[in-house]
Amino acid sequence: MPKTVDVKRARKPLKLKRMGLPQRAADRMRTMIIKGELPPGSRTQETQLSKSLGVSRTPLREAMKVLAAEKLIELRPNRSPRIANLDVKGIPQLFEALAGIERLAAEFAAERATDNDLQRLRTLQTRMEGFYRDGKLEDYFSINGEIHCTIVRMARNTPLQQAHETLISRAERARYLALGADRRWSDSVDEHAGILAALEARDGEAAGRLLRLHVQRTGTALLEVFASQRLNNPAASP
Repeated sequence: MPKTVDVKRARKPLKLKRMGLPQRAADRMRTMIIKGELPPGSRTQETQLSKSLGVSRTPLREAMKVLAAEKLIELRPNRSPRIANLDVKGIPQLFEALAGIERLAAEFAAERATDNDLQRLRTLQTRMEGFYRDGKLEDYFSINGEIHCTIVRMARNTPLQQAHETLISRAERARYLALGADRRWSDSVDEHAGILAALEARDGEAAGRLLRLHVQRTGTALLEVFASQRLNNPAASP
């Protein structure tokens, strides 16, 4: 039976600006879902969430509609919304779609990125490599995602970026849930370095190919992790 999320002991209410409250609440809830603070299958409690996020029920409900469109929340008639369970079977198609989007983004980015864009990407890569060497998993995870989103933004194609945004939170959620067992740290860092080198060389074909393969390998690695978790704990339900 799904457990009810208790956020009474959560951090102090966030002080969100009035402009864009639903989107800001959605952003915060998305992070909570990705990191498991709102676990899969759990029911949401509007009163507690409103207090925790520092918003009224109206913007909270609008935020939930945004997250429902991203398949992170299930809206149920006459029942409390529920945090969606992770669709492990859907991971191959999810990462296949992301690989295609990010491949195209990398091709555009190689043509359209400014020198400042590439310098920022180089800075992010250096920081990620430092987190890898220091074993700082959470920081590594965060900056890895930032690098992917930065490359998509560098493509300067709004519809492409919007398509990416609708999928990336679901992929990040899967990656985070498998984070502790992720064996791709070393390979991922090397792959990112190759992608950056291709972008700096303005080689769109190589950048797109390398990023597509990188995303596909991540999806494959996640499936292996979840399969291993089920073998080690058959009662576990990711």
